[in-house]
Amino acid sequence: MALLQRYRDSQRINHWIVVLLFLCAGLSGLAFFHPSLFFLTNLFGGGPWTRVLHPYMGLAMVLAFFFLALKMWRDNLWTSVDSKWMRQSPGMISGAHKEGVQPAHKYNAGQKIVFWVMVVSLLILLVTGFMFWHAWFPDGNILMRRIAVVLHSASAAILILTIIIHVYAAIWVKGSFRAMTRGTVTDTWAAHHHPLWHKEMKERPRA
Repeated sequence: MALLQRYRDSQRINHWIVVLLFLCAGLSGLAFFHPSLFFLTNLFGGGPWTRVLHPYMGLAMVLAFFFLALKMWRDNLWTSVDSKWMRQSPGMISGAHKEGVQPAHKYNAGQKIVFWVMVVSLLILLVTGFMFWHAWFPDGNILMRRIAVVLHSASAAILILTIIIHVYAAIWVKGSFRAMTRGTVTDTWAAHHHPLWHKEMKERPRA
């Protein structure tokens, strides 16, 4: 079975660090979102410790994602190919698209949208989080703090929904998950789901 390298070890390690920090920051944040979820603070040593740790875990998550985004942003720039993918995507989802192969480079249009939604959401979370981080910024306009809390919560909800879609897509498209566990994908998978990237990899001179 022919295999193509999709991610280096450093990228996969970086990815799973982001995943771990996302779970920690997400669960600790949900604990304060509604009283019914306060029990989640038990995962982090109780309410006071959760309140202390949440902003640090969030900051670490943004920093880890920043390094990952530095390696991926060029491959996530929008092209005319992605517009074509979007036009064909309804047929792909419904099964009406008979060709079976969608035009895509390393990342398709859907993956690029997920990437940029994550970038924007994390940027908003970072800025608004600093605005009401009492430990380091105790002084501030109360109205701005309230607006920041609302934007922070909305961005967190959007990010969580985006991650759910990202995970679902990785499971739904058979063979995708191994890219972030083993770093490789099969030649058949690449040719079917990312034909332009597959062609590029095949034409690349071997070292």
